[in-house]
Amino acid sequence: MSLVEEAKRIAPMLAANSAEDNQLRRLSDSTWKLLLDGGFLRSLQPARFGGGEVSLVEFVDATIEISRASPSAGWVAGVIGVHPWQLGLFTEKAQQEMWRDDPTTMHSSSYNPTGKAEKVAGGYKLSGRWSFSTGCDHCRGVMLGAISGAREIAGNQVRDFRSFLLMRDQYRIEDNWHVAGLRGTGSKDIVVDETFVPEYRTQSHLDYAMNASLPGQDLNKGPLFRLPWSVVFNMALAASVLGSARGFVEAWIAATGDRKLNSGGRAADDSLIQNRLAEALWYLDATVSRVRADAIELWQMAEAHEVAPMQQRAQMRWNMNRGCDLVGRAVTDLFRAASGRAIFLDHPLQRRFQDVQAALAHAYLVPDPLAKAVGGMILGATKQEMVL
Repeated sequence: MSLVEEAKRIAPMLAANSAEDNQLRRLSDSTWKLLLDGGFLRSLQPARFGGGEVSLVEFVDATIEISRASPSAGWVAGVIGVHPWQLGLFTEKAQQEMWRDDPTTMHSSSYNPTGKAEKVAGGYKLSGRWSFSTGCDHCRGVMLGAISGAREIAGNQVRDFRSFLLMRDQYRIEDNWHVAGLRGTGSKDIVVDETFVPEYRTQSHLDYAMNASLPGQDLNKGPLFRLPWSVVFNMALAASVLGSARGFVEAWIAATGDRKLNSGGRAADDSLIQNRLAEALWYLDATVSRVRADAIELWQMAEAHEVAPMQQRAQMRWNMNRGCDLVGRAVTDLFRAASGRAIFLDHPLQRRFQDVQAALAHAYLVPDPLAKAVGGMILGATKQEMVL
């Protein structure tokens, strides 16, 4: 059974669990087990540790289906699902420390470099606070982003943005996740009171951006581990948005078909409402098709050992972020065209709407910096954007 077929099979269970997930402000143990046992969280994990090591497009398709049933579960499946893939790029020692005793061990993340990293003998000293660590309650490690000094790239000094892998005894979780959307993701704060991270448990995102050779690629030789980090992570987020939006549109259709308007007519017969729905579906279908096509193209390039240049990575990220932006606007238009009762918290569209808006607030889904990078590269700008 493919991941997509499994996602469709468990969709009713995920949907049934979503109310409890939201009440807990994290995924219930039952929902986490569905994602773990179904192979979603381990879909991009190296096969030598029992992971699925599936193609990128299968991961995207499965994340869309899960998010369609439960936006919080889909967001967790996408974000957490990327982490075993990134760890597969690390050294054997780092991978063994995480998976030797239990290969189903997952770790969360918070890449925004809000903490401090200081280079010391043999590694780094890390301290500070990081927010939005999705799924952290069920994880036994965390990948944190921080800046440590600078490196010279093409004659320019560029801040060295790095990922640091910490084990569960090196940080604490602060339960501050009281939010309007994606409540069930449990994306709480991570607090670190100065800890040591050895060199082998960190990697530079400049190396990812410059397609440098990574130690994990000698261990995990499949095409999955030749994909660009920024695009894969971005696709996990975009797939969740698109699945959540699909679920919103389906709920909107169910709530709108027989609705009576103030004029006495049916909403289903109103040409403006018909137009809003048609546009929303067009934006949604077009964006899903574009993301899937880019995922397939990247995979074919990886199979052929072809490196994706920075302009192509920028273009692919622009494609998905601009598409998600348009889908988000269409969802807002549909919500405004819904019954006034949609503002009540118990209305079926309210939670779905808030989940889509919360997902679109992620910094990695903002289209503007990617538009600047794409346009600058095409026009030959004097100073071009580096797409990490």
